[in-house]
Amino acid sequence: MVERIGDGPVQQEYVDMMKEVARLIDVMFNDNAKGEAKHTGFILMVFPFHNHGGRCNYMSNADRRDVVVMLKEQIARFEGQPEISGNA
Repeated sequence: MVERIGDGPVQQEYVDMMKEVARLIDVMFNDNAKGEAKHTGFILMVFPFHNHGGRCNYMSNADRRDVVVMLKEQIARFEGQPEISGNA
């Protein structure tokens, strides 16, 4: 099977940091809840600014299928908005 962008493991230099950030986000939003008791999902995406070749490291507390739907919906919202400039 050919590995596609996004299918590979998190790059080694990011693994420990991303796991810790993901754990903190989950605790902050879900108060140590487990499984169905969790009420807030999140995704963490980390990528280098330069020469990344489309590489993005990803972690989440949600089911990947649900994240795919959410990301498609979010992209549609982003693409439907007019270009806005500012510093907010």
